[in-house]
Amino acid sequence: MTKGTETAELSRRERKLAQTRLGLLEALLARLAERPLEAIAVRELCDAVDISEASFFNHFPSKHDLLVYYVQLWSLEAAWHARQAACEGPRAAIEAVFRFTGKEAARHPRVMAEVIAFQARMAEAPRPRELTRAERILAFPDRPGIEAIEVLGIEEVLRPYVRQAIAGGALSCALEPRTVMLSLASVFFGVPLLVGPRSPRTIEKAYLQQLEIVWQGLEHFAR
Repeated sequence: MTKGTETAELSRRERKLAQTRLGLLEALLARLAERPLEAIAVRELCDAVDISEASFFNHFPSKHDLLVYYVQLWSLEAAWHARQAACEGPRAAIEAVFRFTGKEAARHPRVMAEVIAFQARMAEAPRPRELTRAERILAFPDRPGIEAIEVLGIEEVLRPYVRQAIAGGALSCALEPRTVMLSLASVFFGVPLLVGPRSPRTIEKAYLQQLEIVWQGLEHFAR
């Protein structure tokens, strides 16, 4: 079934709800390019998609939940890229996640910092609502199969490939998955915070350089 056929099968209501939510996110991302989240009013996001503030809160409990929504969509596409690269091995799949995230961070330099700051303030992980099929189809018209991918956090996206890398010999069998995950998480969150504010377009390159250091360091650590 083609994406055009899938889109045509969506009801008008499904399409409208998805378009509104995706439109609100687009409006937020455009404004985050110039201002921090706290300086962006819900009212202006609503004006961008022609809905009332009351309607906004029917979709998202707060404007911070738009960041959670962004992370959900990022997770789907990151996992999709990992699957495409997995045929080259688990390390290639992991690197694909970082490549994609580097490109996203270059496109939206402030978003990663806002997401990290938001997560650091939370007492517990948010419980976002499930993405609809319409949202997946409209957000990713050129990503076949993405509608079947589970929405996961960065650790859950990477952990299966870490385990495969250890089990298959791409990483030393003496390594524990949580040790590898800690190293990867440090790179994932650290590089955008240290490099992003000054030179967001170099994040992808910095990611790959740091990953190479991680791979070599882990092998040395395991000896």
